[in-house]
Amino acid sequence: MPEGPPHARSPSFLLTQLGTLAHLRFAERLRPLGLHPRHYGMLGHLAAAEGSSQQALADALGVHRSAMVALVDDLENRGLAERRRDPADRRAYTLHLTGAGRELHGRLKAIAEHEDAQLLAGLDAGERRGLVDALARLASAQGLAPGVHPRLDPGRAD
Repeated sequence: MPEGPPHARSPSFLLTQLGTLAHLRFAERLRPLGLHPRHYGMLGHLAAAEGSSQQALADALGVHRSAMVALVDDLENRGLAERRRDPADRRAYTLHLTGAGRELHGRLKAIAEHEDAQLLAGLDAGERRGLVDALARLASAQGLAPGVHPRLDPGRAD
């Protein structure tokens, strides 16, 4: 492996370089569908916690309440999710994927898995598992919530 400049062996630089590349590739694959990676993240969280309140989802994602309203409005306008009255509290709503939302989530998951395989093509299966385990421990040590991208905010253009 070529040495390059000193920062080329910096873990922070390498993680940023690879993370940016992965984000750009995934975003490019979603662009023809009129979607952004945040849509995949939201659909995934809804699939895992269907029937949750909007507030519970906002808390789980670490997203401000007003940003969550915009994210859910977007999914609802696209016919991917719906708000339903909470039978236990008529003042509250629960969030649910629609059939179209479930189908799209499955398609996006397949795209994400393909992108992961491309990114990790230089590693064998054991190395892949070890890398994922190490990255999950690092994320946890930094206080990052599992499965929550730190830039989920719908107001961001990137």
